[in-house]
Amino acid sequence: MIKENPFLERSWLHLAVLAQFQDHEGFDGIILGHPQQPYHLEFTAQRGHQVGKAPTKDHLLVFYLSDQDEWEASCARMLAAGFQRVPSYNPYWEVQGQTFEDLDGYRVVLQNAAWTLWGKLQPTKA
Repeated sequence: MIKENPFLERSWLHLAVLAQFQDHEGFDGIILGHPQQPYHLEFTAQRGHQVGKAPTKDHLLVFYLSDQDEWEASCARMLAAGFQRVPSYNPYWEVQGQTFEDLDGYRVVLQNAAWTLWGKLQPTKA
């Protein structure tokens, strides 16, 4: 069984449980995402195996939220779900974002900006 983890509290970014499985060839898992989007987050655990912490503080899952109210509400949901607000390892993410860490050291950045295909930030409207 997958242990309690803030990532599994899916309300932090309005994720739906797309699928779950137990003891599939020794693995338990949950798949979170948006049913109409071409991506998902999959969390798995091998039964009887101790999983280590995240590799580095600069391995990030980043979400760009350009609407100020949506960003603030999402940050509040992260804290309510059990994530800890932490200083970003890379100061770039502190300018328009907040970094959160789960119990295993994995980090999520909520960036209050629009993202473009070329990765250049677009300032939010004040």
